Amino acid sequence: MEKKIAVLKGDGIGPEVTDQALLVLNAIEKSFGHKFHYTEALVGAVAIDATGNPFPDETLKVCQNADAILFGAIGHPKYDNDPKAKVRPEQGLLAMRKALGLFANIRPVATYKILENASPLRADLVSGVDFVVFRELTGGIYFGTRGRSEDGNMAFDTCTYTRAEIERISKNAFEAARIRRNRVTLVDKANVLASSRLWREVVKEFHAAHYPDVELDFMFVDNAAMKIITQPAYFDVVLTENMFGDIITDEASVITGSMGMLPSASVGSAVALYEPIHGSYPEGAGKNIANPCAAILSAAMLLETSFGLLEEAKAIRDAVVKSLEDGIVTVDIRRENPSSTTEVGAYIAKLVEKNAKVNA
Repeated sequence: MEKKIAVLKGDGIGPEVTDQALLVLNAIEKSFGHKFHYTEALVGAVAIDATGNPFPDETLKVCQNADAILFGAIGHPKYDNDPKAKVRPEQGLLAMRKALGLFANIRPVATYKILENASPLRADLVSGVDFVVFRELTGGIYFGTRGRSEDGNMAFDTCTYTRAEIERISKNAFEAARIRRNRVTLVDKANVLASSRLWREVVKEFHAAHYPDVELDFMFVDNAAMKIITQPAYFDVVLTENMFGDIITDEASVITGSMGMLPSASVGSAVALYEPIHGSYPEGAGKNIANPCAAILSAAMLLETSFGLLEEAKAIRDAVVKSLEDGIVTVDIRRENPSSTTEVGAYIAKLVEKNAKVNA
């Protein structure tokens, strides 16, 4: 197989962890006989510094011409700490989602046996946790009408959704449930918000018309936030709107023991984007300490979801698990004698090649 991959390394630790994901993808190329063509482009703070635009037109073209996008992270303190900054790295991410039609963010949350004691929750609570959140990405309060009064003493942000926006991500969530444990939980605030009442109405109708075989339940977002902590193993597929999804996915991410272990995908009608969830972590940039596993697992999601390479994706996931079992982990997982970012990446890449030869 021959495919084109856009590589957007971004800011902070983004370049470091993305390089390790590319190293593992190179191991997949050698072991399975594929050819991946990589084209790098700027996004985030580095793009602002170079062009004044966090998502330049040239980057958009690179993405549109690719079969998939591997993304690092965006964000830099010089913009985060300046409330008067007119252009921010995060604007590039929102612009990219809009321009590429990336309407669904998919975040799997799975715990690893060896990391159960690293979770802030009790091991018995996190054991066997395996759910996925489908967060709507291009609607809601982040994209609604906003503003401030002339005297600056009042501000407003409008949350707006359409039936079509809700139906298209609902389809993705129900399809995923069919190949998992066959249950979808819609998370909303329908007891208060009109937009949430529309979500509940549309999802109910869509479920009845197209997916009556899938179990559907409903949960207010405050209750869901509590249940993610008290009974995370309850969930299978979680479906929710943009802001609620942003919050509960970050909450869910910490129960695994390390944010450095969680990949994600943002998909739409055309090219899809794959990224670790951990952000740019500027304090760790350049120190060779960042956990590359989330970026590596994002590459596995890319192979599986965009290219249909199930065996290759499994080879990467198996290698990540073996690396954990062998104690080749970064400082976020083990404080004493940790491995570096590059050491973990190289170890996983070697495991991929070794296992491929054994199974050939």
